Amino acid sequence: MGFRHVFICVNQRPPGHPQGSCAEKGSRDVYQVFMEKLQQDPELFMTTLVTPTGCLGPCMLGPTIVVYPDGVWYGNVKTEDVDEIINSHLKEGKPVERLVVSQGKPPGMM
Repeated sequence: MGFRHVFICVNQRPPGHPQGSCAEKGSRDVYQVFMEKLQQDPELFMTTLVTPTGCLGPCMLGPTIVVYPDGVWYGNVKTEDVDEIINSHLKEGKPVERLVVSQGKPPGMM
């Protein structure tokens, strides 16, 4: 298991904003669950950094998460997806394909 850095968008836009925001779609809860899981797993805690961020760009796909150095972008992540991302991707190195919206570059970039 190599070192990974997980960025979770927790950006909040004003109510009614046409793009919406990850925070209004539950990303702060996703971040909280990631942090709780990390603190419960000493090996994961030593090999993974989780950082809340501002807007990552693909608001319509939020909550958005990106895992580096893999460059895997996840979209529409829910709290119940966190265990699967941790066990499959962070521990086994296998991205959760059903949640992947892009690899190697932000979604929508050529």
